[in-house]
Amino acid sequence: MARSRLTKRRFWLKIILNAIAISLLAVAFHHLNINGLLQTIITWIKAQGSVGIIAFIIVYNLATVLFIPGSVLTLSGGALYGVFFGSIYVFIAATLGATFAFLIGRYFARGYVSQKIRNNMTFRAINAVIYKEGFKIVLLTRLSPIFPFNALNYAFGITRVALRDYILGSIGMIPATVMYVYLGSLAMDINSLNSASNINPQAQTIQWCISMIGLLATALVSVYLSRIAKRSLLQITKPQKV
Repeated sequence: MARSRLTKRRFWLKIILNAIAISLLAVAFHHLNINGLLQTIITWIKAQGSVGIIAFIIVYNLATVLFIPGSVLTLSGGALYGVFFGSIYVFIAATLGATFAFLIGRYFARGYVSQKIRNNMTFRAINAVIYKEGFKIVLLTRLSPIFPFNALNYAFGITRVALRDYILGSIGMIPATVMYVYLGSLAMDINSLNSASNINPQAQTIQWCISMIGLLATALVSVYLSRIAKRSLLQITKPQKV
């Protein structure tokens, strides 16, 4: 009984400490003015000419690994390099950054996280077949807007999804990438990137179409994962024949 109470206290203590840590990080990001810092970096990248492309990709990688939202950088890709080349550079940068985060999650956090969720039957069920269905799952989650990009990179790292399937599934980022890059290309000034979505009715139409694709992908991935989990749970819980 005493041990059970101690376990509960530790559980709630972890919840409180995590909440405090997240709050402190949020306050820190607010005071650091990350968007302002990114704007300054983007202005510097613009002044570097062709060399700035490499700098842009490196900064995008760092932002992805550090959980910094990449929307400003994606918009900047359009403002700096236009729709075609901007989409290419952003897609390369986002894929590389996502891969780095995936590898960090796989080789530095997988053991710890796996130990914490080893008794979660649903996760075990999905993880049991994700090696075979990895490409489809990654592709659908990349198309869906409800799955946070940065967190998803680390989350996939602790599953059995193959690195090849993970990278190939990144093509699901293309529609949203092109949309944000296009919106960024409409901005006349880098400092006006945050209001780029209000520039052109055509841009809003494209944004609406991409959102519909994302919502459809969300529904598909939800049904798909539900079926996988149900099928795998039956296999895991099925009595073994002696």
